[in-house]
Amino acid sequence: METSTFSVLELFKLGGVIMWPLLLFSIAVIAISIERIIYIFYHDLKVDDLALKVSDCVKSNDYSGACEYLSGLTERRMGARILLTLLQQSNPGQQFIVHRVERAVETEAKNCLNSLENGFNFLTALGSLSPLTGFLGTVSGMIGAFKSIAEATEVNAQIVANGIYEALITTVFGLIIAIIAMVAHSILSHIVDKFAARVEGVCSDLIAQLETNQLTTTSKHK
Repeated sequence: METSTFSVLELFKLGGVIMWPLLLFSIAVIAISIERIIYIFYHDLKVDDLALKVSDCVKSNDYSGACEYLSGLTERRMGARILLTLLQQSNPGQQFIVHRVERAVETEAKNCLNSLENGFNFLTALGSLSPLTGFLGTVSGMIGAFKSIAEATEVNAQIVANGIYEALITTVFGLIIAIIAMVAHSILSHIVDKFAARVEGVCSDLIAQLETNQLTTTSKHK
C-alpha cells in the first residue's frame, strides 16, 4: 500500500488561512526565546563570586574597594548592580538603617528582574493563544468538510477523512507552538527565579554583616 507524505509547505497550504497567524506566532516565540537567552547569558547571573569578594572587603572595612570592584561589573552583572546599591546605602560614615537599605536593594532587584523577565508575558500569551487559534482553524476546517459532505451526491469515508485531517493540521501546529513557548518560559523563569533567590540570600547575609560591623565599630569608639 502506497503512503503519501507531505512537506511542511504542503501541510501549511492544507491548513488554510489560519496557518498565517500561527506562522507569525511561531516566529515571535522563537525570536523572543532566542533574544531572552542571549540577554540572560550576557548579563552573567552568578552571584557567589561577587558575594565572596564583597564580604572580604567588608571584613577589612574596605567599602570603597568593594564599590570600585562592583562598579566595573555593573554593565554585564545584574548581581553587581544590586550589591553596589546595597553598599552605597551602607556608607560607614552614616547611620546604618536596615529598612532603608532593604528598600533600596529591593527596588534595584525589582528593576533587574523586570529587565530579565521582559518578554515572558508574551511567551505566556502566545502559549495560550496558539492552541486556541489552531482549534479555531480546526473548527473552520470541519465546517468546510461537513459542507462538502452536505453538497456531495455520494458520501464516502475518503471525503470525511480528508476533510478531518486537513482541519486538524492547524491544531497540531498550534499545540507545537504552545509547547515550545511554555518550555522556553519555564526554563527561563527557573533561571531568573534561581538568581532572585540567591541574590536575596546574599543580600540578607551582607546586610547582617554590615550591621554587625557598624555595631562593632560604634562600640570601639565609645
